[in-house]
Amino acid sequence: MSIVAVGSIALDTIKTPFGQADDVVGGSLTYFAVAASYFTDVNLVAVVGQDFNEQHMQIFAGRRIDLQGLEHARGKTFRWGGEYSYNLNSRETLFTDLNVFERFQPVLPDSYREADIVFLGNMHPSLQLSVLDQVTSKRIVGMDSMNLWIETTSKELRDVLKRANILKLDDAEARQL
Repeated sequence: MSIVAVGSIALDTIKTPFGQADDVVGGSLTYFAVAASYFTDVNLVAVVGQDFNEQHMQIFAGRRIDLQGLEHARGKTFRWGGEYSYNLNSRETLFTDLNVFERFQPVLPDSYREADIVFLGNMHPSLQLSVLDQVTSKRIVGMDSMNLWIETTSKELRDVLKRANILKLDDAEARQL
């Protein structure tokens, strides 16, 4: 059994009361894929830019993550900056630069299309629906979303929710939905 996981890989700038880290590999897909790889094979579908180098790729090395679906595009990788409060439970987005992710149209390799489990990372609901339409035999669909999609694409988001079994939101997003 394997998981097809589609979503964002980012380079993050993180500020906390304890310090700052720049160009940290982030994105909901990254964290999901690394965690899931401890339990099963993960077939990853995402896009990164030319600034995503070999050092950044090391997060996937030696793990049960197939990178056949990772696209390397011209341009910069998706970047996000956030500042976390002292309790690290709440955050403020400082900037979001979609870069190559803005043009991302996920296409699953043929070998990924018969997945039993699908994880839809945080991305536009129309892309999530496109992924679901490409998978022929899904038993479990998990998804991530965020306040932006709840506010701006409510109808499409609800269409994805109808086809999902598991939803991941933080407490503020859950109240907003």
